[in-house]
Amino acid sequence: MAAEESARRSPESLTEEQAERMLASMNEVIRAGEEMRGLRAEMIKVFVRFGWTQDRIARLTEMSQPAVSKQVAKYRQEDDAPPPLDLALDQHDIPWLEGRLWGLAEEIVETTGGVARCAGYVHAIARGKKRFTPQNVDALRRLVEEDLRTAGLPGGHRDAYDRISRGLDVPVRAAPTTAPASVRRALACQIQRDHLRHAP
Repeated sequence: MAAEESARRSPESLTEEQAERMLASMNEVIRAGEEMRGLRAEMIKVFVRFGWTQDRIARLTEMSQPAVSKQVAKYRQEDDAPPPLDLALDQHDIPWLEGRLWGLAEEIVETTGGVARCAGYVHAIARGKKRFTPQNVDALRRLVEEDLRTAGLPGGHRDAYDRISRGLDVPVRAAPTTAPASVRRALACQIQRDHLRHAP
């Protein structure tokens, strides 16, 4: 027992607090990796619903053909497969609106060359260090609002934010969706970005 206590106090040993700090960032990366793998699997399900070929899915996901084939076969065996997702920009469920906010923030960061106030939040979301909690969404909204006031961005960015903000402030009862929230956010993020890039 004395030897065990001595080892615990040895200056060569790590304290639990030191180990926790050292492993915190590693755990975040591992957790983000697991979440991204899960999101990729859900996105493959979306691609299957759209009737995409396995070759196309394998190329886009950078997965092996056998791995994609296994997942596609599993999804096609599911009963009552839902229809392809609605990809219209103006949808009112909260995950879709959060994804639009995320896409808008990413466009602001890119447009400003990475100096936008929301840049840190955008990077943290991309690395899985920030989740879409109500508190984090509110914080991102405040940063985006500040960027919209100070960065001289195109008017389309402000219009998009106003629509997103109204939707988040006064939620509309939306029809149930079959896709997970993470998939809804990822799709809305990309569609919002494309919309801003092709706006007149």
